Amino acid sequence: MGKLIVLEGLDGSGKSKQLSILEKNLSNMGLDFKTVSFPEYTLPSCEPVKMYLAGEFGKKPNDVNAYAASLFYAVDRFASFKKGWCDFYMSGGLILAGRYATSNAIHQTSKLDKSQWGEYLTWLEDLEYEKVGIPRPDKVIYLNVPIDVSQNLLSSRYEGDDSKKDIHESDINYLNHCHEAADFAIKQFGWDKIECYENGVMRSRESIADEILSKVLPLIK
Repeated sequence: MGKLIVLEGLDGSGKSKQLSILEKNLSNMGLDFKTVSFPEYTLPSCEPVKMYLAGEFGKKPNDVNAYAASLFYAVDRFASFKKGWCDFYMSGGLILAGRYATSNAIHQTSKLDKSQWGEYLTWLEDLEYEKVGIPRPDKVIYLNVPIDVSQNLLSSRYEGDDSKKDIHESDINYLNHCHEAADFAIKQFGWDKIECYENGVMRSRESIADEILSKVLPLIK
């Protein structure tokens, strides 16, 4: 059995960049690994996810309930696991993931009344790791960025064209609920939380990357 390390965070938190830096750092150390990112847009199994994010089932995230949306993403991860990295992982390989079932724990939890959050997370863990049978993460690192800051970063990514945002990225109220849900999941599951914004400014990419590496190395050495 291998190791699975997940980088998690809301849109605009810098996950993709930090994942690429982590890849470079581990490669420089001579470590062998595979990287996956979710959703896995290249697979046919991701089609319901793409339709959902494009607003084909409704223009607001809550137009698709937490349980239905969770199934879209769970199928995508199962297909990715079986077709892409199962053998490598089962033979002891190291997997780096940008998002995972942990994203459902944030984005779908936020759709529910807070009184239902614990019940939903119990259901989600059973669905993803027991019923569907994908691996549990060995380490989840959450990159925390305030919503207003992440929105500015997203606008820069899309060169000011907010029409390019999906239904998650464009709904500020929904993202604020996700921020609360993330804090709940962090406490529930014991994820590592990295504060990427301090004293009114974003930390440097290098300092965030160094902190990520310091949390990863004890797990793989």
